[in-house]
Amino acid sequence: MEFENSVLSCEDCGEEFVFSGEEQQFYYERGFQTPKRCKPCRQRRKAARTGQRELHSTICAECGIETQVPFKPSGDRPVYCRDCYQKRRGF
Repeated sequence: MEFENSVLSCEDCGEEFVFSGEEQQFYYERGFQTPKRCKPCRQRRKAARTGQRELHSTICAECGIETQVPFKPSGDRPVYCRDCYQKRRGF
């Protein structure tokens, strides 16, 4: 069976998105239904269900590398990457 790209409209945001032939084959082989939402909206819904937090980029106060944290840094306290935080905490 050959699948061709099709354009769908997202149920949440109304934006059009391409449902590629490869995706259609993947969905067909696994018995999934045609998606009703675009990928960003699906990811948002999944994050809401699983309790994933939004990550914010910042610079580690110790080593200076860019890192992501699950809170919005206010700037009044130092923020550390995972490695530096664990070193400071003695883990």
